[in-house]
Amino acid sequence: MSKAKSVFVTYIRTTPEKIWEAITDVKVTRQYWQNENVSDWKVGSKWEHQSIDDSRKTLLVGKVLESKSPNRLVITWADPAAADKASRVAFDFESMGDMVRLTVTHDDLEQGSGMEQGINEGWPRVLSSMKSFLETGKPLNTWLGHKMASAEA
Repeated sequence: MSKAKSVFVTYIRTTPEKIWEAITDVKVTRQYWQNENVSDWKVGSKWEHQSIDDSRKTLLVGKVLESKSPNRLVITWADPAAADKASRVAFDFESMGDMVRLTVTHDDLEQGSGMEQGINEGWPRVLSSMKSFLETGKPLNTWLGHKMASAEA
């Protein structure tokens, strides 16, 4: 199956350090993503995207490939039931005056898969909520009334 790539760019009035924290600190991530990214963020370490409800369900799994705080983070990304079908996500932060250009590149996706559809629906929602949270202190409820497509390929 062909591999797909999606790139998402947003500009946020903040610092690279604050965006790094928003992605890697569970106390911040839960504020705008309604889930937590759990890891020590060292190269080679595993990471998990976990629900914050009582189930603490692991929604996504991966491995840290690059960790260059506060400019670049690269991880693998997979459904726990299909960890062998991991894609890759690169977060790049570029300071531009009083703002940061955040580029999220999600590649190595199976073209036409449920995961590709899910990330194309999900990343714009997550990034919009993060932007709002970092600039105003209030996240967006971008998941209101929406069911994500199955992450399985």
